[in-house]
Amino acid sequence: MGVLLTSISSMVAQPKVKAQPVFKDGQAQIVEAFSSPEDWIRQELWVETTFDSDKDGKPDRMHVAVTRPAQTETEGLKLPVIYVSSPYFAGVAQGGRELFWSVEHELGESVEGPVHPDVERIERPFISNSHIEKWVPRGYIVVHSSSPGTGLSQGAPTVGGDNESLAPKAVIDWLCGRAKGYTEPYGGDVVEAFWSTGKVGMTGTSYNGTIPLAAATTGVEGLEAIIPIAPNTSYYHYYRSNGLVRSPGGYLGEDIDVLYDFIHSGDESKRAANNARIRDSIMKNGMDRITGDYNDFWAGRDYLNEMEPMKAALLMSHGFNDWNVMPEHSYRIYKKAKEMGIPAQIYYHQQGHGGPPPITLMNRWFTRYLHGIENGVENDPKAWIVRENDKMNAPTAYPDYPHPDAAEVTFYLTSGGNEAGGLTPSEKGDNTRESLTDDYTLSGAELAMAARSEHRLIYTTPVLKEALHISGTPRVTIRVASSKPAANLSVWLVSLPWNKEAGSITDNIITRGWADPQNHSSLTESEPLKPGEFYEVSFDLNPDDQVIKAGQQVGLMIFSSDQEFTLHPKPGTGLTVDLAGTSLTLPVVGGLETFVKAVK
Repeated sequence: MGVLLTSISSMVAQPKVKAQPVFKDGQAQIVEAFSSPEDWIRQELWVETTFDSDKDGKPDRMHVAVTRPAQTETEGLKLPVIYVSSPYFAGVAQGGRELFWSVEHELGESVEGPVHPDVERIERPFISNSHIEKWVPRGYIVVHSSSPGTGLSQGAPTVGGDNESLAPKAVIDWLCGRAKGYTEPYGGDVVEAFWSTGKVGMTGTSYNGTIPLAAATTGVEGLEAIIPIAPNTSYYHYYRSNGLVRSPGGYLGEDIDVLYDFIHSGDESKRAANNARIRDSIMKNGMDRITGDYNDFWAGRDYLNEMEPMKAALLMSHGFNDWNVMPEHSYRIYKKAKEMGIPAQIYYHQQGHGGPPPITLMNRWFTRYLHGIENGVENDPKAWIVRENDKMNAPTAYPDYPHPDAAEVTFYLTSGGNEAGGLTPSEKGDNTRESLTDDYTLSGAELAMAARSEHRLIYTTPVLKEALHISGTPRVTIRVASSKPAANLSVWLVSLPWNKEAGSITDNIITRGWADPQNHSSLTESEPLKPGEFYEVSFDLNPDDQVIKAGQQVGLMIFSSDQEFTLHPKPGTGLTVDLAGTSLTLPVVGGLETFVKAVK
């Protein structure tokens, strides 16, 4: 009888277990029920914003694409959202150097602007597949949107203007039930995000990493966590440096109006009016390629100035050898977030532009702040740094960045800079004055390798007997005179001897910096230099964390025009450096005692 009853009970249909996110070791796991792309629900819509940046009398609507597990429709499952926004999804301008500003001219000279191309828009309803395969199987909904004036999104690009912060805010408001979505760009039926828990995280790389920060600075409710990767956090820091007109690495002559043209892939019928109002008015009047001074235009495109409302937990990612969006961009925001008490971590690697944190770090971050799983991520180390020869997914954990044991060591200069002078942590430098002649036709690498050069000054530490760990932001003070009213000033911190067969990106260049001596006393007001008069110029180099190998020397190279980054004035400007008024401050792990031990 018992056997019969067991057989009958086994024939009774068991209730289907509903699919749910699964967590292990504090991370969302891949769930088989969420992993079949053919079962995913994909939809497109337009979210209405609070602004009208194309001035057509209607609130701009942003084009949005959603990818979600079928269970959000069939089982009433609500899930958190990972959201990526970009100006690039619908295509960008095609062309070469003619799209950029000429750099072959004297400093302060007005030149004709670049060619303004049209962008051929790529119309694709689902925008992008980035992040979908990574996150949907782990129990997230993935949302993409095109930023204002790009693709099928309405409005105008402003490259850091308010609408580029308010657009993702509107999408997040829609995900949280506070804004309206529609099936069409005009009119249409209302679309509700009934499947959203109201917990949103954002990520992306480069411009796509800037937008999460832009959204976070609005303080929008529901944006719980962001993971910006190599974000541009200030357009001034991207296109200028301490008063100097300076290009991002690899894009000599690019400026903010060039980027505007590059991304302006929206409605062709709106482009002429957008161009006249924004590119040819606001940008033209504000960007100032003549002086390079910081002004209200640039201040309004610096997210550090907008952080007061921000509360989203921040996991920042950047490469120490990113000379496009330089590492200073991430550190300045991370530092401020910590000061504000925002949960924050930073991941730095030794490579160039891009490079997300390992999936483990991202997963723990989103699991904690989007799913609400108490995995202790807030107690994890604050800094994760990939050491020089390690893989990107194997960072070393540190209590913080900069290294808590780093202390500033100030080095002074001793004469011989046309060959190789000295760097010493003694109290006094030489009372010598040494000179160089500007020549942009020589690359920084050529200048650093030269045994002797009249076109640069270089000063080195003794040979390291032990490895030296630098962690933080170096700073230079240079007392300099120019033979002309304007001059470029470039500084490289290098590891010597220069390795011509560099096998690693960390060989040779430690970090770099640039400044305009005309801005020696003010970033907002430059003044022409009096030829022959000395001025004290102090500025930060880009932050770094690097172990300089035994057998190397740390070298400070001072020169004028940087072939890869600055304007190219006619060769011949003379710079004279007063060694007694010039110094380098290095953040050395272990401080002065460690440095002295390393060179004994």
